[in-house]
Amino acid sequence: MSIPDADHERYVERAIELAREAGDRGDGPYGSLLVRDDEVVVEETNREESDDDLALHPELTLARRAGRELTADERERTVMYTSTEPCPMCAAGIAYAGLGGVVYSVSGAVTAETFDGPPGIPCEEVFERLGREIPVEGGVLEADGLAVHERYR
Repeated sequence: MSIPDADHERYVERAIELAREAGDRGDGPYGSLLVRDDEVVVEETNREESDDDLALHPELTLARRAGRELTADERERTVMYTSTEPCPMCAAGIAYAGLGGVVYSVSGAVTAETFDGPPGIPCEEVFERLGREIPVEGGVLEADGLAVHERYR
């Protein structure tokens, strides 16, 4: 299983724009979108602070929405593009939703190293532990993704 050929940079750039929107609003700087057949299906920003709900990470919000609104076949053909590697909570949601792949800008390991935070668990490891084969591609426009974290730190 592999991620379909697409303009990964274009979609990650949009995820980073969404992360800036969240940061400007006072939420953590995270943004994500779902893409199927080279078209954006839906977008989301982090809303933890503005909606006072610690689970409103954009990745989990989109995974839940995909589970409700898309067929299993549609979910399997849908790729999540996100500004930062999904945390374990979000990765579990992605796995249970059965999305077809994840493309991210900056990894959890890089953000942890840069900002002296906990290393977390890579999303690929979460997928593997849950018995899901979900392809992952990271490091797309990594400097841009890291700059968003630096701006809103």
